[in-house]
Amino acid sequence: MLSDFPITQRWVPINPSAIQLYSMATPNGIKVSAMLEETGLDYEAHKVSILEGDQMTPEFLSLNPNNKIPAIIDPSGPGGQPMGLWETGAILMYLAEKTGRLLPTDTVKRAHAIQWLMWQMGGAGPMFGQFGFFFKMGGAAFEDKRPLERYSAETSRLLSVLDQQLSRNEYVAGDAMTIADVATWPWVNVLSGFYGAAEHLNLGQYAHLNRWLQGMLGRPASQKAITVPA
Repeated sequence: MLSDFPITQRWVPINPSAIQLYSMATPNGIKVSAMLEETGLDYEAHKVSILEGDQMTPEFLSLNPNNKIPAIIDPSGPGGQPMGLWETGAILMYLAEKTGRLLPTDTVKRAHAIQWLMWQMGGAGPMFGQFGFFFKMGGAAFEDKRPLERYSAETSRLLSVLDQQLSRNEYVAGDAMTIADVATWPWVNVLSGFYGAAEHLNLGQYAHLNRWLQGMLGRPASQKAITVPA
């Protein structure tokens, strides 16, 4: 039962039969919101404000001891039992397998999709996030500009890798949209969006990446996802 999860005492479900999403509209949060929208699963979004420290409360930590958003509870998990899950890559794979959407069954295509998902999880996400800190947020005031230079260079390198991949493929992992696209576009979008780094990173040079990003942003699921939770 959902009531077995302490987090539901702080963020009380209105629709207990829906997937419970604990999130905020950051790139990582948008990943899971977009996946839920793309798959059409019924879900209920609860705002966990990382600016107010909600992620450090005992209730949230009872679900995700790593104190990061997003996290979910699926009331209809394996065997019909509720299941909690965190880490966006794990959540995307779980939802893909639950619905049979956005993760190929062909062994090679599936491996390629997971490969690019891991590229985002281990590379683009952390590096873009570090770049954002040193360019936009607290690190912008540091007198030592070597961290900004390092993360600017690595962000540019990763963008070039992605642009080259998209020069050969319509989507990140091939000719069909997968969880790799869902995981990646929110982090690419934040560079010119919240970070305001389009000129600094010369984002206009990546023609193939921009073609793909505009396509992803045009999807109804993406447009909804960037507003979740309200």
